Amino acid sequence: MNNHAKGVLMALSAAILWGISGTSGQFLFQQRAMSVEWLMAVRMLGAGILLLILALIQKDVHIWAIWRNKSDRRRLLVFGVVGMLTVQYTYFAAIKHSNAATATILQFSAPVLIAIYLAVRFRTRLSLRGYFAISLAILGTFLLVTHGDIGSLNISPLAFAFGIASAVSLALYTLMPGKLLARYSATTVIGWGLFVGGVAISLIKPPWEVDGIWDGYTYANSLFVVFFGTLIPFYMYLKAVQLIGGQTASVLTSAEPLSATLIAVLWLDVSFLAMDWLGASSIILTVFLLSRRS
Repeated sequence: MNNHAKGVLMALSAAILWGISGTSGQFLFQQRAMSVEWLMAVRMLGAGILLLILALIQKDVHIWAIWRNKSDRRRLLVFGVVGMLTVQYTYFAAIKHSNAATATILQFSAPVLIAIYLAVRFRTRLSLRGYFAISLAILGTFLLVTHGDIGSLNISPLAFAFGIASAVSLALYTLMPGKLLARYSATTVIGWGLFVGGVAISLIKPPWEVDGIWDGYTYANSLFVVFFGTLIPFYMYLKAVQLIGGQTASVLTSAEPLSATLIAVLWLDVSFLAMDWLGASSIILTVFLLSRRS
C-alpha cells in the first residue's frame, strides 16, 4: 500500500472512530447515567498523557520546549481550556441532550463559521461557492432542528444551543493553535492541549469521583472513548495529514457524521427521518464545497 492509500485509510478510520465514540458517549450518558464532566476529565487526561508518552518515546524535542516560551505557554493554556476543553464539552453535552448523530452534524457546520471569519479577518469577499455553502449549512441546520416546520423544534433548545456552541468551539479550536503548530509538533500541541483541558475540567469533576452505573458495557464504552475515540484517531489523523495533506484529510472526516448517524440508528434506535438525512447531507456537502479552495 502506497503512502497516499495509507493516508486515506487513516483519515477515514479516524473519522469513523470519532463518530462511533460519540455514540458510545450517548450510551454512557443516557443509559448509564454518567456525567459529561467525569467522562471529559477521564478522556482528556487519559488521552493527553498517552499522547505525551508517545512524544517522549519518539524523542520529540518540542515536548518541554513549548513551556519555555512565555507567549507560547500562554497560547497553549488558552488553547487547552478555550479550544480543546470547550469543543469536547459542548459536543458531548449536545450528545447527552439529543443524540450523537444530531450533535455531530451540527458541529460540522464549523467550516462555514471558519470561512466567514477568514473572509472578515482578511477583508476578502466570499466566492459564489462560499455563499452557496453557507446557504446549504443554514438550510441543513433548519431541516435537522425543525423538520421543515418553523414553529416547532425537533430537539430541545438546550441541545440546539450546545450543538451550535460546539460548532463555534470547533472553529476556535481549528484556528487557535496555528502559531503553535508552526513551531512545535502536532503530537506535542494536541497532547498538552488535552492534558491542560483535562486538568481544568478535573477542578469541576475530579476523575476519582466516579459516577454512573457500572457494568461490563460501561467499562467497554469508557475505554473505547479514551483509546479508540481519542488517542488512536487523533494520532491516525495527524499521520494522515502528513501523508495526504490537510485539505484531503479534512474532506475525509465527513465520514464522522455518517458513521455517528448509522451507529446511532442501528445500535441505539435513534429515529432519523427523511428530513434529518436531507439536513445532514446539506451540512456535510458544505465541507466539500469549502475545501475546494486554493
